[in-house]
Amino acid sequence: MAEYTDKTGTTVTVRRVPDREAFEIRDSAGEVAGRADFRDRDGVRVFHHTEVDERFGGRGFGSALVRGAVEATRAEGVTIVPVCPMVKGFLDKSGEEFAGAYRLPTPDDLAWLRDGNT
Repeated sequence: MAEYTDKTGTTVTVRRVPDREAFEIRDSAGEVAGRADFRDRDGVRVFHHTEVDERFGGRGFGSALVRGAVEATRAEGVTIVPVCPMVKGFLDKSGEEFAGAYRLPTPDDLAWLRDGNT
């Protein structure tokens, strides 16, 4: 679990959901505010969907969620594959910080997801 501060100064937490292939973000009251879904395959973690509830919009929850998921994945030594636009956008902005921890999706990755692996 990792803690971050949102744009209002409130502490939020990001953790991996043990029984799902997902990370979630919770507000300071413990309410789930969003999640980043992924699939693991052959030593890579394919992030395919991220969402944050509208009620938490504009506070930086999406960035905190993606940062927490990316940092945890890198710490596990698993390569990140950003199919989700939110994860890709975060890595585009923070690429130097996470250099070597991710690669772009291949046509094979995309076909694998299309074949029902999400």
